[in-house]
Amino acid sequence: MTIAHEDVRTDAAPAPQLRTPTIPVMTMASALNRALADAIEADPEVVVFGEDVGALGGVFRITDGLTERYGEDRCFDTPLAESGIIGTAVGMAMNGMRPVVEMQFDAFALPAFEQVVSHVAKLGNRTRGTMRMPMVIRIPTGGGIGGVEHHCDSSEAYYAHTPGLTVVCPSTPQDAYSLLRAAIASPDPVVFLEPKKLYWTKGEVDTSIVGEIGSARIAREGTDVTLISYGASVATCLEAAEIAAGEGRSVQVLDVRTLTPLDDAAITAAVRATGRAVVVAEAPGYASVASEIQSRVFERCFEFLEAPVRKVTGFDTPFAPPKFEHWYLPDADRVLDAIDTLHWLDEHGEES
Repeated sequence: MTIAHEDVRTDAAPAPQLRTPTIPVMTMASALNRALADAIEADPEVVVFGEDVGALGGVFRITDGLTERYGEDRCFDTPLAESGIIGTAVGMAMNGMRPVVEMQFDAFALPAFEQVVSHVAKLGNRTRGTMRMPMVIRIPTGGGIGGVEHHCDSSEAYYAHTPGLTVVCPSTPQDAYSLLRAAIASPDPVVFLEPKKLYWTKGEVDTSIVGEIGSARIAREGTDVTLISYGASVATCLEAAEIAAGEGRSVQVLDVRTLTPLDDAAITAAVRATGRAVVVAEAPGYASVASEIQSRVFERCFEFLEAPVRKVTGFDTPFAPPKFEHWYLPDADRVLDAIDTLHWLDEHGEES
């Protein structure tokens, strides 16, 4: 049938388009800042404090603008006394507040370590659960910024070894936001490790996502070998996996995200699926979180393993000077070298 020209409507409104909300892209630093701001707005008991977190906004600008927006009652500077910062936070938490404290650099937190071990971690057990410690200790951690001694330590094993503490270490802006919100909402103390090397990395951040402490995530699917990591080393593992793909190997990357408690179920399932595993972390390898993960994999996956579980870590020395830190930190080449040792067979069934 021929349609007459006058029957065609040129003034008809276009069909309505469903608009998908845009998820903003943020740096990890911005995501952490947003998490702190949202927590302050959501709960009048949340307070943020530490050295230079007020007018300056912190060394890494994580608290930038919080004092200006919410006042000195909600975000304020403290004296240069880490033990006093933690002691003050303990008193606040005992009285119903939710303090979020910033330790300026990883090794700067060590003067407060006695407070963390003796009081923060133990008060809930000491009072048989009648008094909780809803507080978060934020610590920039790891290397990759050319910092000098005391500015680039990886201290996670100290905290993970301490019963009573939850220890979290995100690797993406999304996890930085959602896991910090979950940490602040927790009724128990959380040590929140922020990989300073990743502060300026970018990614989408959906602020509606609720973080789940104690849950690992698959950062990359793979069938031949599982790389297990956390924090800044996840990016190293993803780089190694991409290179390995060009060599014909399918590499899975598991980001544990929470060091205490570990997601044993996810780790076990990932390694059983591939039969091979390498644990990767920046911290020295002796008596480390990487060692603990390696041990748990052996215990739970022994009959599924095609090769010993390897470990790629920082060296058992103090952190290297800035010009040499690239030799100290695990890189993709070291991870690939470890993968090559995992008893691969060639097409004739011979070990290659």
